[in-house]
Amino acid sequence: MSEVRNKSGLAKQAAQIMNRLTTEEKNAALLQMADKLLEQERSIIEANAQDLENGRQQGTSPSLLDRLALNSARIEAMAEGLRQIAELPDPVGDVLETFTRPNRLRVEKIRVPLGVIGMIYEARPNVTVDAAGLCLKTGNAVVLRGGSAAMESNKRIIAVLHEALAGTALPADALQLIENPDRSSVDEMLKLNGLLDVVIPRGGASLIQNVVQNATVPVIETGAGICHTYIDESARPAMAEAIAVNAKAQRPSVCNAMETLLVHKAYAAQHLHALLEQLRVRDVELRGCEQTRALDPSVAPAAEADYATEYNDYILNVRIVDSLDAALEHIARYGTMHSECIVTENAQHAERFLQEVDAAAVYHNASTRFTDGFEFGFGAEIGISTQKLHARGPMGLPALTSSKYRIYGTGQIRS
Repeated sequence: MSEVRNKSGLAKQAAQIMNRLTTEEKNAALLQMADKLLEQERSIIEANAQDLENGRQQGTSPSLLDRLALNSARIEAMAEGLRQIAELPDPVGDVLETFTRPNRLRVEKIRVPLGVIGMIYEARPNVTVDAAGLCLKTGNAVVLRGGSAAMESNKRIIAVLHEALAGTALPADALQLIENPDRSSVDEMLKLNGLLDVVIPRGGASLIQNVVQNATVPVIETGAGICHTYIDESARPAMAEAIAVNAKAQRPSVCNAMETLLVHKAYAAQHLHALLEQLRVRDVELRGCEQTRALDPSVAPAAEADYATEYNDYILNVRIVDSLDAALEHIARYGTMHSECIVTENAQHAERFLQEVDAAAVYHNASTRFTDGFEFGFGAEIGISTQKLHARGPMGLPALTSSKYRIYGTGQIRS
């Protein structure tokens, strides 16, 4: 039996136990997991150092190494995420609606776990902890398949979490890690109907498309982040500069970082040069349209393909537009329905942008970097959904539940 099938089968059996656990039992396990992460911080950082060294030897870019790296602060954040998840209300068992039929049947609709979640993701090892915490809190078992770049980190993290679960009511088999780095393990997960109830991909566009196109198991699609910031004519320069710099340079390797800056021509004429200088001092490589280059010839030309690229790096497209309509048109063409921002003092323009832009998160006068489960108060996130089914945006606890109807009768039969 393959590793994937064996571990998914163990998770399936554990899911039956998970469905019986109380909120208090799940929370106690999460707090134990948080404590154990901090207790074993050094061993986790040592394992992570192996992944970083392997990445450097393979020529991994600095931005991707940043995604991979763990330190004391990041491990503390992972533990804090688990603590926050423990403090959040448990959605399992919530009554969503209740009604009584004319024949006196009483119907309740309640939240229930999805069952066994398959999580396929790439470099960031913090996702291992986030996914474990969210899935276990909602009574789900989870089968994790991280990227090979973070394999040593993920193996150590899972070993630490299993140690934490040993003294709790939560079965350790509910948390599984696939250690086979070959793509065949992903392909097998995608067709494991009957053992996995849903698959969630989190990573680059190629990974997500492979899952969406080839899975027979139901998929919750997370999306690539070609995010835009549009600076309108009325934007306050200091605010616009702070938001744009933060959206691009605070952490460019993540999916909610800005990839294209759209600037109204009137604003650009007076303020764009200063903004570009602030981006340059933060080592951002600039690629611009002809109008941008006319204002600043040192900007490299932007090709059509650039606007459709998620860089996850210190690279930014800059395009000057004639109007809000032109900005909306550009976002509709190149956006990935992730996170979009308008910086403006015009209330009507702000409302149009918020209403018309089709994205999971739409911002007025705030950086797109806030599209994050931790920042939204969810404790963590299992991904940012850009689809339009039951989950959209940062997926916290409710997104990892389904529902079922409970019907109470007094002997009714159907005529």
